[in-house]
Amino acid sequence: MPRLFPVVASCVASLALAGPALADPPAPPQSAKSKQIVIISFDSAREISQWQRSRALAQRTGAHFTYFVSCVFLLSPETRNDYAGPGKSAGKSNIGFAASKQEVADRLEQIGLAASEGHDIGSHGCGHFDGKGWSKADWLAEFRAFDHILENAYSINGIVPEPVGWRDFARHAVTGFRAPYLSANKALYEALPEAGFQFDASGVSPGPAVPPEKGGTMRFSLPQIPEGPKARSVIAMDYNLYVRHSGGFERPSMAAEFTERTYRAFRAAFDKQYQGKRIPLELGFHFTQMNGGAYWDALERFAGEVCVMRQVECISFRNYVTRRRAGERQAIVGG
Repeated sequence: MPRLFPVVASCVASLALAGPALADPPAPPQSAKSKQIVIISFDSAREISQWQRSRALAQRTGAHFTYFVSCVFLLSPETRNDYAGPGKSAGKSNIGFAASKQEVADRLEQIGLAASEGHDIGSHGCGHFDGKGWSKADWLAEFRAFDHILENAYSINGIVPEPVGWRDFARHAVTGFRAPYLSANKALYEALPEAGFQFDASGVSPGPAVPPEKGGTMRFSLPQIPEGPKARSVIAMDYNLYVRHSGGFERPSMAAEFTERTYRAFRAAFDKQYQGKRIPLELGFHFTQMNGGAYWDALERFAGEVCVMRQVECISFRNYVTRRRAGERQAIVGG
């Protein structure tokens, strides 16, 4: 009997919800500050084992994540020609496609499970192309390709049975986007509201920043945070740390050192906000295991410490947008 896929309304509703020397810093009186928000996200979301690992982390800590899915991983080698990126021939992608029909089925199951557990499913486009030179029409074409492939993934790949409610979920659940390579342009921000996106997470900021809302789209930015012995700034994303630490080449023998450096950078950035203005802290990851898994090991240690704190909430982008807009409406109604 096919598993019933939760309708998007229930998914949205469900969203409402180590180093001893660096453990819980003293918090100010609860009435003085709002809770510290931490937003953790994953790009491309390919490896099944990493879906499982991240969901297990969430279950241990009470966190909710945003998964920015690349739609080429919902196409098998046999169905890859169902996608053609702007200016590209059919069946082309910078990151490949799913390895098999079974892998697509397994990934679709993980997407469904994550959504049912209250996580946010976002769009990372399809072919992971650099869109800095794209027009508004190009971006809209990429968004349409993503929507079509997500909604029809079961039928395109001949996977049966299709869960009840899948198409309704696919039409309504995805409200956020992150551009591959964080490569945004003016045309992207013109296309996002027309495509119905409520938020974009493609920006980079000097430090944690409250996301502004422009043209109906809330714009989030990954912060630059101090890291390493010289406290040089680096974008708070695993790939950028990988390039910083090893020049983009694998150095698994140094995994322990890179894990410790990453953890300390995350924790210091968190502590500064927790003890200060409580600006949301965003951290970005991929499912790829870089430098022997150093960045995921640091993430698990960090989330295991902070997401369980009473004055902290680790929530998704969509959850943050929903809460803030609800708060703004209440403020208007309340005068």
